[in-house]
Amino acid sequence: MSAIPKARPSPKRDSRKACILTVAFVALMGASLAYAETAAPDGKGKILYYRNPMGLPDTSPVPKKDSMNMDYIPVYENEAKEEPGTVQISPQRIQQLGVQTGVVERRNLAQTVHAVGTIQIDETRQTIIAPRFEGWIEKLSVDATGMQVKKGDPLFVFYSPDLTHIEAEYPFAHSMVMTGDAGDKTPHVMNGTIERLQSLAVPQEEIDRLKKEHTANYHITFRAPADGTVMEKQAIEGMQFSPGDMLYRLADLSNVWVMVDVYEQDLTRIVIGQTAKISISAFPGKNFEGKVSFIYPTINKDTRTAKVRIDLPNPTGELRTDMYADIQIEAGTDNNVLTVPTSAVLNSGERQVVLIDMGDGRFKPQPVKTGMRGGGYAEILEGLKEGERVVTSANFLIDSESNLRAALQSFSAPEVKP
Repeated sequence: MSAIPKARPSPKRDSRKACILTVAFVALMGASLAYAETAAPDGKGKILYYRNPMGLPDTSPVPKKDSMNMDYIPVYENEAKEEPGTVQISPQRIQQLGVQTGVVERRNLAQTVHAVGTIQIDETRQTIIAPRFEGWIEKLSVDATGMQVKKGDPLFVFYSPDLTHIEAEYPFAHSMVMTGDAGDKTPHVMNGTIERLQSLAVPQEEIDRLKKEHTANYHITFRAPADGTVMEKQAIEGMQFSPGDMLYRLADLSNVWVMVDVYEQDLTRIVIGQTAKISISAFPGKNFEGKVSFIYPTINKDTRTAKVRIDLPNPTGELRTDMYADIQIEAGTDNNVLTVPTSAVLNSGERQVVLIDMGDGRFKPQPVKTGMRGGGYAEILEGLKEGERVVTSANFLIDSESNLRAALQSFSAPEVKP
């Protein structure tokens, strides 16, 4: 009896068996990988789920990608326990973003008021040449606007019949005294003549000449009563002038005024005596320094500004009237106020927020109330304590991530989708 041959394994059955073993191996490896991926870094706890990188209300229990091939972001156990909006960033990411921080501290907060103005003549340094008597100009010594004159320089030579008649009384009375024919009133006539000439503002040198020479003068020289620049000239050689006619207007430009337009909300910061730094458009790169000398009591109803006057030395005369000026007024300091760098404050229009550095790469948004600003710092009225650290750069990016995190945490018991 012949032996019955053993049945050989079917190729199809072997292939099916190999397939099952492969699937089991892949499933085992996938489980291992999934476990490895869900193993969280130290201090963060386990991964609870993965959230949509674009902020959509979509979560997954396992790593996945969205429609734009972006990886879902893991949410760790400890992160879920953080206050809403708190975000944690790795040291490498902090370095990449260029995150910098500053300390909340008390300081003297300097304030600066910026304004514009123009150069004007110092009104207290002007002189008007307007004789108190009638006369005719015979010769002009200063015959052009803009000329510089010194006190005592001749301006013009004039003839005045009235002054000649008054002066003639003095030598007549003096001759009577010398001949012994003078009466009791003669000395009074001489003194009266001098007083009349003085009341008419006749130059003192002419009065002194009359006392010395005892003769009337038909050609009197009028001299400059002060140093200055001729800003206006009405005098013309040969013209007749009447009492009170302005012949010259002189201005001493060694000191000028800067008339500044300051907005009404800034007026409370300005007091007389404050230092002002001035830059003139005609002299780029050069700064001048003056002092606030007067604050005008009225407001322009159209521009809502008030005039502030600044005294500015001009020894070289390089500053000219109506030059345009940009002014920074050091408006004093407020001592011992809580401050942060102005770059730390994020202003959305409805609220102001800073990011507090909580350490270990954790950052928390904190609403604050700010006060005045100056010198690159902002006063903190509410929301922070001295010594806390706040983010001063890249804070906008962190704040965006924080807002996204808070929005995701606002979903209660998110439905996990496979």
